[in-house]
Amino acid sequence: MSATNPLPATSGARALPEILQGRLSLPAVAAPMFILSGPELVIAQCKAGIVGSFPALNARPQTELTKWLTRIETELEQARRDDPQARIAPYAVNLICHRSNERLDHDIGVCVAHRVPIVITSLSAPERVIPHVHGYGGLVFHDVISTRHARKAIAAGVDGLILVCAGAGGHAGTLNPFAFVSEIRQFFDGPILLSGAITHGRHVLAARSLGADMAYIGSYFITAQEANADPAYQQMVLDSSASDIVYTNLFSGVHANYLSESIRSAGLDPAELPDGDKSRLKVAEHGTKQVKAWRDVWSAGHGVGSIVENAPASMLINRLVEQYRQAAQEIAIE
Repeated sequence: MSATNPLPATSGARALPEILQGRLSLPAVAAPMFILSGPELVIAQCKAGIVGSFPALNARPQTELTKWLTRIETELEQARRDDPQARIAPYAVNLICHRSNERLDHDIGVCVAHRVPIVITSLSAPERVIPHVHGYGGLVFHDVISTRHARKAIAAGVDGLILVCAGAGGHAGTLNPFAFVSEIRQFFDGPILLSGAITHGRHVLAARSLGADMAYIGSYFITAQEANADPAYQQMVLDSSASDIVYTNLFSGVHANYLSESIRSAGLDPAELPDGDKSRLKVAEHGTKQVKAWRDVWSAGHGVGSIVENAPASMLINRLVEQYRQAAQEIAIE
C-alpha cells in the first residue's frame, strides 16, 4: 500500500499533533533503541512513514550528535523534495534525564540548535528539557510506567505520554495496557503512545481502539537490516519466544526485559539473578567481569515470537501498514 494513502479512520480517534498530520503511513513511533538506532534506521523509518527515533547517547563522541542530526535532516528534506506527495514522517531524539547522564545539557543544546521536532524523554522527570523544546515549538513525549509517573510528567508540561506496558523491550513496566490506558484517559486527553509487544498491524489498530493515539514499536526493528545490531543478536531474536524474556533490574538498576540466552552467554543464570543498584544506572559485576546491559546482555520484548525475518525497515513497515489496513477493513465489515 502506498505511503501516500490516508490512514483508515478509527472510531473515537483524536487528531494527532499538527506536525504528524498527513505525514504518517501508520500511526506509530519507532522506539529509540540504545546502540541499535542510528541515522540509517531513523531515515528508513521516517521515509516509510513512521516517526524514527534514536537515543542521543548513541552518537559518540558527543560531537557526532550534530553530524547525525544534519544527515537525518538533509536526507529527509531531499526525500520530500523528490516526492512531495510521499508521507515522510518527522524524526525524534531520546534524551535520558537521569542524573547519571553527564551529556544532558550538551544534548539539549544540540536539539535546540536543530529544532528537533519531537524529543522523547525517559528515566526521570523532564523538567530540564521541556522549556528548551517548547521554546522553539517542539514536542516532548515522556516514557511512563505508572499513573504516578504520568501525573508528574503532565504537571511538568509534557505534550504526550508513552505508556510502557508489560512485555515491552528495554526498560518496561508491569501494567496491563487495558488498565493503563483506561486510567490515564480519565485525566489526560493529550497524545498517548502505547508500548508493549507490538509486532503486527493488528496490534497498532488495537492500541488505537483502547484509546491510545499511536503505537510505540521497538523490538520489531531489532532485525531490521539498518539496525546497528550484532547478527547474533538478530538471530537470537528470531529464535526466541515470549518465554525467553527475563525481567530484571540487575544490569542497569532499572527493570528491563532481556533475552535469557544472552544472560546465559554472559555467564549468569537467568533464573537466579540478584537485584541491581536502583540508586544509579550501573553495570552488573560477574566475578572480575563487568556485564553491560545492551552490549553484553541483549534486550527484547514479549513480541519476539512474532518477529520472523531480517529485512529492510521499509519492508517491515509496509507489512505493518498492510496488516493495519486489513484489520481495519475486517472490523468495518463485521
